[in-house]
Amino acid sequence: MKKKLGVFICWCGSNIASSVDVDKAVAEAEKLDGVVHAENYMYMCSDPGQQLVKDTIAEKGLEGVVVACCSPRMHENTFRKAAGSVGLNSYLLEIANIREQCSWVHQNNKPLATAKAVSIIEGTLDKVKENLPLETITIDITKRNCVVGGGIAGIMAALDLANAGYDVAIIEKEPAIGGHMSQIGQTFPYFHNVPELLQKKIDEVNAHPRIKVYLNSEVEVLDGYVGNFNVTIRTKPAFVDPDKCSACGKCLEVCPVSVADEFNRGLSQRGAIFRYNQTEGARIPVLEQRDCLHFVDVEEAEMDAGAGVRCRACVEACPENAIDLGAIRTLSEEFVGAIVMATGYDLYSPAKMPEYGAGKIPDVIDALAFERLLDPKGPTGGQVLRPSDGKVPKNVVFIQCVGSRDPERHKAYCSRACCMYTAKQARLYRQQVAEGTAYISYMDIRSDSRDFEEFVQAGMEEENLVYIRGRVAKVIQENGFLKVFTSDTLTSRQLEIEADLVVLAMAMEPKAGTRELAKKMNVTIDGDAFLSETHIKLYPVESSTKGVYLAGCGQSPKDITDTVSQALATAGKIQLMFSNETLIADPLIAEVKNDICSGCGICIDICPYGARLMNDFTRISDVNQAVCQGCGACIAACPNKACELINSTSRQFIRMIGDFAGKAEAV
Repeated sequence: MKKKLGVFICWCGSNIASSVDVDKAVAEAEKLDGVVHAENYMYMCSDPGQQLVKDTIAEKGLEGVVVACCSPRMHENTFRKAAGSVGLNSYLLEIANIREQCSWVHQNNKPLATAKAVSIIEGTLDKVKENLPLETITIDITKRNCVVGGGIAGIMAALDLANAGYDVAIIEKEPAIGGHMSQIGQTFPYFHNVPELLQKKIDEVNAHPRIKVYLNSEVEVLDGYVGNFNVTIRTKPAFVDPDKCSACGKCLEVCPVSVADEFNRGLSQRGAIFRYNQTEGARIPVLEQRDCLHFVDVEEAEMDAGAGVRCRACVEACPENAIDLGAIRTLSEEFVGAIVMATGYDLYSPAKMPEYGAGKIPDVIDALAFERLLDPKGPTGGQVLRPSDGKVPKNVVFIQCVGSRDPERHKAYCSRACCMYTAKQARLYRQQVAEGTAYISYMDIRSDSRDFEEFVQAGMEEENLVYIRGRVAKVIQENGFLKVFTSDTLTSRQLEIEADLVVLAMAMEPKAGTRELAKKMNVTIDGDAFLSETHIKLYPVESSTKGVYLAGCGQSPKDITDTVSQALATAGKIQLMFSNETLIADPLIAEVKNDICSGCGICIDICPYGARLMNDFTRISDVNQAVCQGCGACIAACPNKACELINSTSRQFIRMIGDFAGKAEAV
């Protein structure tokens, strides 16, 4: 018995109706096999449009529906919910995409667009005829969370989730949480005190009973699926026992090692045992194993230390016996239902810009190093001083877009925050050095948020910042000064500026190790290794793996405001997921024909989501329904054609292709 089918054609305003003759398409659809109702409407996705679909299904007892409109990614769920609300199985409704795949690509040929639209509708009807009524898959939820990264994005997401009543585990690679925000002194555009704001949030994290923080830790293995992840965490040895340590600092005084302090961007030195940063939570010293003479080879220890094969100076100096150089790394497990990837960023290495002398000329520094100069707790006590001789610089050149917007040699993208933090830094410098001059070399000024443009203009008017539009060609050191060679494209002049200090606004890039971490988490990345969202408009915080969400600069460069906004959006998404007792998963997944499967295992290796497992008893590949995303990789790889996608079988697609073939003529 034939199914009674209905066709509903959307105008999408003029997006479809301007290219497709919707009345003629309805007339042709009424002639198609099994169609008992066809009509068009201006906006089918609107409430009246949906009601029209629901009323018709109920009145005419439709057993299958095709809605000819925009991409299924836009409104497939909308129409399936509408159909389900009046008793039609949701999976007996299909979308025929006649906007992106028809009207938009045939705007100047209405007869051809109309003929193609009818062909698309006919092919989709043939698919609906063989669709099976399906039920959604239910998955139990572990209502706990894991946040990878303890910067401001991770902190805000964790606090929001914990305050909602859910347990959270923060996994932080560094010895303290806070991320790069802990290196910054003030914000733009209001000069807010960053250490004060950040410390308040860190204190909330440390005091929260639902938050557990893993420091010096990384994700070792991720198993499971949305709602039921098992995260294995590798933690580096904690050589200093925080419960015993009194933070007296005697170990710091005796350490013979002196290396560049990464937190202060090389502007100061530290020992192998040191305090990581200036926050209250970092009062307990940490020991960096790679720098400690106790852990180097015997020959190196004898040469560097000069006495004794294994240095134990810090152990002997500690009055509390809080240092254990025999500590080993540990593995822990966290069972969670959702994961937030807040991996943060690094600055593009200045050493990759040899034309600016970075890495060779001490007075050429990056923007984070300048932030450390401005910080009252920084290496110079908040005074802007030249690293080479400790003198106050009278002329400072700030160079923007260093490594950014340079697709031929470096990064093609804009790092977004540079225009504004450069304006902030230049203004702070001028406020401190009244007789100084701040030059800003820029390509374009992108002040695109509230009060940003006013902030930049105030710098020009109140602090007399000198903006020069053009890329700097090179920086050289000569007679104790830096010579900056640039051009002003607005006046077509070549300029040579004599500077005391050069500050580079380096491109923001994904944190080191993001590629490897993304593989472990089954999360896709873009060409620059930023974590990729599912859809930039519709699903901006969801990753390619269900249950794994994105926040902060690991997804793309952004400022603190946007980072916090995205972190809170991520937390909101997870709270929405946890508001139900079970998860509902789409049943449109892969299945295996047991009588054809040879147990070769190719589908297991090819599955990007780990949804396939060999049944040791039957020697047939099983599909984990909760994990499978219906991507179709196994269907393409199976040599025996034993894999099929439910309701998207090879038979259905062959019939659809047959409908499309030979239909190029106008109706």
